[in-house]
Amino acid sequence: MNLEKNKKNAIAFYKMAFEGNPKKAIELYVGNKYIQHNPDVENGTSGFIRYFDRMKKEYSDKSIEFVRCIAEGDLVALHTHQTWPGNDEYVTMDFFRFEANGKICEHWDAIQQIPKESKNSNTMY
Repeated sequence: MNLEKNKKNAIAFYKMAFEGNPKKAIELYVGNKYIQHNPDVENGTSGFIRYFDRMKKEYSDKSIEFVRCIAEGDLVALHTHQTWPGNDEYVTMDFFRFEANGKICEHWDAIQQIPKESKNSNTMY
């Protein structure tokens, strides 16, 4: 596994989909099979494309910042900061599994809204 290449490809894949071109992201970075673990997104590439097309249409001015990217074995983890309309901010953690050929084949994620108040002074990042 080429960990640095997988990290770059995971970021490029997610950024491309998030910014409104999920079909091209699938064509460039996903293998023959795509297993989805997010319960709000249908399994497979078609479900992924439909989800991100809808997100682009409904939330066109959202943005994403990649805070951390960690790779080990066939996995890449992304830690992101997302800003949505109305300044709703979210922390996400996405995990991508790569096939031996360097293509993404599986995805898990967790998302949490950044609270307005916190019981400590630490950031979410």
